[in-house]
This record gives sequence, C-alpha cells and structure tokens, in this order.
Amino acid sequence: MTFLNDHYLLSTPLAQELYETYAKNAPIIDYHCHLDPQTIYENKPFKDLTDIWLAGDHYKWRLMRANGIPESHITGNASNYDKFLAWAETVPKIIGNPLYVWTHLELKRYFQIDILLTPTTAPDIWNEANQQLKNLQPRTILAKFNIDTLCTTDDPVDSLEFHQKLKKEEMFTQVLPAFRPDKALQIEAPEFTNWLAKLESSINSKIQNYDQFLTALSTRVHYFHKNGSRLSDHALDTLVFKEGTKDQAASIFKKALENQDLSTDELSIYRTVTLTHLVEQYHQYNWTMQLHINAQRNNNLKMLETLGPDSGFDSIGDRSLAQNLAAILNHLEQKDMLPQTILYSLNPNDYPVLATIIGCFQKDSLAKLQLGSAWWFNDTRSGIRKQLTTLAENSILHHFVGMLTDSRSFLSYPRHEYFRRILCDLIGEWHSRGEVPDDFELLGNMVKAISYENAANYFNFNA
Repeated sequence: MTFLNDHYLLSTPLAQELYETYAKNAPIIDYHCHLDPQTIYENKPFKDLTDIWLAGDHYKWRLMRANGIPESHITGNASNYDKFLAWAETVPKIIGNPLYVWTHLELKRYFQIDILLTPTTAPDIWNEANQQLKNLQPRTILAKFNIDTLCTTDDPVDSLEFHQKLKKEEMFTQVLPAFRPDKALQIEAPEFTNWLAKLESSINSKIQNYDQFLTALSTRVHYFHKNGSRLSDHALDTLVFKEGTKDQAASIFKKALENQDLSTDELSIYRTVTLTHLVEQYHQYNWTMQLHINAQRNNNLKMLETLGPDSGFDSIGDRSLAQNLAAILNHLEQKDMLPQTILYSLNPNDYPVLATIIGCFQKDSLAKLQLGSAWWFNDTRSGIRKQLTTLAENSILHHFVGMLTDSRSFLSYPRHEYFRRILCDLIGEWHSRGEVPDDFELLGNMVKAISYENAANYFNFNA
C-alpha cells in the first residue's frame, strides 16, 4: 500500500533523494524531552503496549475523550487491554490527525507491524507487540533509533542520582539533565513553601531570605553543570517584564513567606529580578536557555482536581508577548548577559513575532537566538512547515537546531523521521518551483545540518 511507504510525505524525486542521502540515518539529538532517567537506568521491560504507548500520553487521551471513550478507559481503572482496545476503536476515526500517522509509523518502526490498527486487528497487534516488548527495553530503543544525546527535564531540587548512575554505564546514548526552575518563579503557588523546603534539603542549608534563596539557585545551577547540564528550560506561559530592584524582590519574597497577598506588579517584579539572576548564571556557564511561551494550562478545573496537571486539558494561549519579550532580551543584552536562547510559542501566530525579535539580538555566534521547533499542538505537517517557512523567510533556516520530541513516551522517536521528511519535502517543493538552485550538495548540506550537526555544535554538550 502507499500509506507510509518509503516515500511518504516526499512528493518530489529530489525530496526523496535528500531524505535517503542526508536525513534518514543521521543521529538524533533530543534536546528537550520528559523521559524518566530512572526508567532509562533500570532498563526494565515494559509491562505491555498500553504501559509504553498510552500511559501518560495526553495527546491520545484528548482524542479518546473526543471519541466518547469513558475516562475509566483512558486514565481510570479499566484493564490495560481494554484501554488499548479503546484506542484501537478511536484510531480509524482520526485520519487527518498526525496521531493517525504516528500510531502506524510507531507500529511499523518498533514492531515491524504493517497493518492498520482497528478493533478487528487489535487483538493480534496486542499479542505481537507485547511479545516483542520483552526484548525492547528503554536503552535498546535509544540505541535502535540512533539517539546520540537526550536531555531530560529536571527540577532544581532533583538529586540527579540516576543521571550520575547512567554516566557510569556503557551506553550508546548520552543522557543529560536540563534545569527547569518554574517553581522558583511561582512564588504565589500554594506548593511554593513545600518546594522551598525541598530546595533547602538539596543544599543542606536553611533559606530565610531572598539572598539565601538566590544563592541556593546558583548552587543548584553549579550542581547541574557538574552533572552535565548545558540547558535550562522555562515554561513562561504568561510572559511578564517589570524592572525592579533586588531589595524590592527581597521584600516581595518576605511577604510570600509570610503568606501575604501579592499584587500583579509585585509578582512581575519578583519574576523579572529572579529570572534575571538565573539567566546570569546560564550565561556564566555557557548554557542555552529555552523559553516556552503561550500555553494556557489547566482549563478544566474539575478535571485538574481529579487527575492533576498534564492530563490533556491545556490549550494554546493568545496573550500578547512582543513588548515584554523584547524588554526581557534587551534588559539582558544591556547587562551583557544574554545567553544562547531558544524561543518557542504554542501559538503559531507568534512565529513571525519571535522570528523578527530574535533578529534584533543576534551576535557572537551562528544563530545565537533560535526560533524553536513547532511545539506540542504544532508538531503537525502544516505546523512544522509553517515554523520552517517563517524561519526561512525571516532568518537563516540553515542554522536551525532541528526537532525535539517534548515527549514522555519511548515510542515517540519516529517524530524525528516525520520532521525530517517534512523538511526534505519542503525543500523539494522549493526546487520544483525554481526557488532554489539545482545543487544537490548545497541542499543536502542544509538537511544534514538541521537534522543533526547544528544541534551537536550549538549545545556545548562536551564542554
């Protein structure tokens, strides 16, 4: 059948040749994901196909809910087999959604199963995949898909115990932590006090004022750096900038510890001053900073109370970002402390804003500031093409650091293949219209750079 054949998504001969020659076998650097380092270290076989494929995958959960599947068969107490059957019932109805392609691509690439998932075929697929899973441990998967380096997502209070253990293992893949200090900025959150206690434990010292708090954060950045971290990552769903003094931030911090109410301006000052301190640390250690912007989280409060966050109830946000983003970057540039930075927005309407703002702050290195890959709701064929086209039209596509999974699933690595095919097809279309020269080596070198080389050179993993 033509579905997912060797040339799927590759609509021109040049696109096919570019993919086969330059993209198909290039190693993968997955510089932002949510895989669990403990799972990688323990390297245990997965229980069954639901365990590796549906558990924690809110992409699939959203579609199952839209298909009328009861919550008991999504996140509830139904058996793993019944949950798998519920997904099999949903899949034939989602043609046009990237999960239709990903589902069958994953069956094909991981298990060599080349039949459509339907309620009729589900029992045979369940049995065959589960049989193969006995020999498909986490590290086997990482080697199978040529994962050169992956970066997990780690709270500043994490011990990094399993990263340390993994470093001593003989592995094909380098597994590194990435510093995610969101809770340090969410001073108004009810859980901030408990998180602060964990931060105290991580440095073995009390934190009674703002100076001690900043010192603790700096200590953890240093600790992460010693353990291989070269990236930070922030979920700045609402981007704010309000310049203030360290003394003001200290007063706001004190009020928070005393459970006093904080105004919007106070929160903005605290976040700006604290973020500036963190970014100065990233600059000192030559890290890359990632800013994820314009997610609107936990829209369904009833389900948040029932299931917790990251359960499929987030959406695209539409908050204005240009003025505050430019102010933040300018503030850091004036202090000569702007590190390598990747800017993502969940709202694709923001791509031209981000692409033009980063052009105002480029210096010192190739594409010091990057327009981040099509993220979350945007890692579709049209979303990826829009991100690539916006970047090409407003900056230098050749220097783009490429795709990431942003996933909690070990079955997500064919998304890099999906991205690379879309990249080659886009270039092939440009060629067919006479927009790019008939120079296979020139175009191939760009594909090779975006697929792997740019990320390998950009992130200083071996420094």
